Amino acid sequence: MTGIELFDTHCHLDVPEFDPDREAVLTHARATGVAGIVVPAIHAEGWPALVRLCASAPDLYPALGLHPVFLERHKGGDLRALEHALAEHAVTAIGEIGLDWFVPDLDRDRQQRLFEAQLAIAAAADLPVLLHVRKAHDQVLAALRNTRVRGGIAHAFNGSLQQAWHYLDLGFRLGFGGMLTFERSTRLRQLARELPIEALVLETDAPDMTVAAHRGERNSPEYLPDVLAALAEVRGADPADLARQTTANARAVLGIRSSPSGRPDQ
Repeated sequence: MTGIELFDTHCHLDVPEFDPDREAVLTHARATGVAGIVVPAIHAEGWPALVRLCASAPDLYPALGLHPVFLERHKGGDLRALEHALAEHAVTAIGEIGLDWFVPDLDRDRQQRLFEAQLAIAAAADLPVLLHVRKAHDQVLAALRNTRVRGGIAHAFNGSLQQAWHYLDLGFRLGFGGMLTFERSTRLRQLARELPIEALVLETDAPDMTVAAHRGERNSPEYLPDVLAALAEVRGADPADLARQTTANARAVLGIRSSPSGRPDQ
């Protein structure tokens, strides 16, 4: 597709899987129409390299946070370090943060405390959040009602239609990625069909959760058009129209605008 502008709202471009060919990946992604990429953090050790990466190009946007699945990587001073990092760097969002009730033996109480603390930091900084949620939508929604933040994105959304509306009421958008390209993802595809287009943003979650055409391979932001094509298929809509709307949704919820020069800016 030519002439489209896509926004990848969740891509771990900083991780080692991209070390051999990161610049080539970015070149290919931009050639397919990807005009912006949010790079969310996983743990504090990765923040410096992530910030440097995003500073290297105007279409890369950093998000800093402590991922719930990597509790063993998080240290006692990381929350204070996050506050300091926000004071030193222009950050687009707090993330990837949330709750994961799917992974067995992952300390739920510690996850909850970490999540709530990061929500408080996001609220104080007036930043949106990027949510990781598995088997814990009701708990995440309850926390969001207790600590109101400036919206954000429920990444890789897999909840119910009712839960989706609760997120929308709280100022969130819902991220859809590679799983949408699999025909067996019937419930997810139905959600993408039934929700208002204003609710949806696109993502890859690269290098994970790849699209059907590249099953078993490393995912990449250059495959975002596959997600767009799947969304167009399930909604019976024009891909160009969906690209415009989902990109506008992403920029609106993240507070990103386009500068007069056409370059993404904040």
